[in-house]
Amino acid sequence: MKSRLIALATATLLATGIAAAQTSTWNIDPAHSQSGFEIRHMGVSNVRGSISKISGKVEWDEKDPSKSSVVADLDTTTINTTVDARDTHLKSPDFFNVAQYPTIHFQSTKVTGAAGHLKVEGNLTLAGVTKPVILDVDGPATPQKNQKGGLISGFSASTTVKRADFNFGPKFAPPMLGDEVKITIDVEMDKQ
Repeated sequence: MKSRLIALATATLLATGIAAAQTSTWNIDPAHSQSGFEIRHMGVSNVRGSISKISGKVEWDEKDPSKSSVVADLDTTTINTTVDARDTHLKSPDFFNVAQYPTIHFQSTKVTGAAGHLKVEGNLTLAGVTKPVILDVDGPATPQKNQKGGLISGFSASTTVKRADFNFGPKFAPPMLGDEVKITIDVEMDKQ
């Protein structure tokens, strides 16, 4: 009887350990991650820019992606459109208002699909306004070893948001500045 209890306890501990091992924690690497955006200008051309510093954490369950989650912050002080005057204007209260809102925040609420083609639903906070968005995610990539022997992976995500939903840049109505903003996010992450 005693050996059966020991065997049952051992099996339970092993099963618990295996279940816990399914979820892994990954930190977003700000040095190898970037977000891009694209918006229509005057109805005739696309203007592109980037935010070059992203930080955050991914909890990844490869057996059941629906148990995964993402938290990310994009540093709005790193906005770059290659035109200094435009970057300064974008950082002003007319748009990102980086003095008051130095980050764009994303917190996932639901993950669906399978690895390689995921939909990540969540709340995006932009210049103090929070709205739900859905990211189409390609990844995560198969983990690789980095130069230090640690595991790295990554993913690409995209979505389109409406400026009007976030009351973003309300002084600049379409067609002067398009309402739809295409967003891409490329992330490299390190396993903890």
